Amino acid sequence: MPVTSIDGIEGLRALLRTEAGVSEWLTVTQRMIDDFARLTGDPQWIHEDTERTRRESPFRGPIAHGFLTASLISPLRNSALKVNGDFRMGVNYGFNRLRFAAPVPAGARVRGRYTPKEIRDIEGGWEITWGVLIEVEGGGKPALGADWVTRLYAA
Repeated sequence: MPVTSIDGIEGLRALLRTEAGVSEWLTVTQRMIDDFARLTGDPQWIHEDTERTRRESPFRGPIAHGFLTASLISPLRNSALKVNGDFRMGVNYGFNRLRFAAPVPAGARVRGRYTPKEIRDIEGGWEITWGVLIEVEGGGKPALGADWVTRLYAA
């Protein structure tokens, strides 16, 4: 899918409450899951032990950490859309809501769907609340739903 190019904050305002971009599919590999477990110190068997998950887990195989899925929000957004403009910087500001509604099995492909929900003027820039869904290819419901808050600062 091509990256949606948005013409500045006013172009983004014109898209409020409509889906602005959908990312490319990304495969969540077992190696990504293992690396995330190592980097975060979260080596639970449901993420790393293939044989045990086949025997004991309702997921019948390793699944990605919820926070690994959340960490994909930003890079998936970058493959979905770009807000063009003369900005000094953009930052993650947090979440108003974050839910892990379905597992992401190792080897599954995910993509992000992004909807600007609110834009607030702040000192030196804008605060944008994005509705985000991370879906699993062939899955019934999104793996993640969030209201993600970012900030863009004017140059």
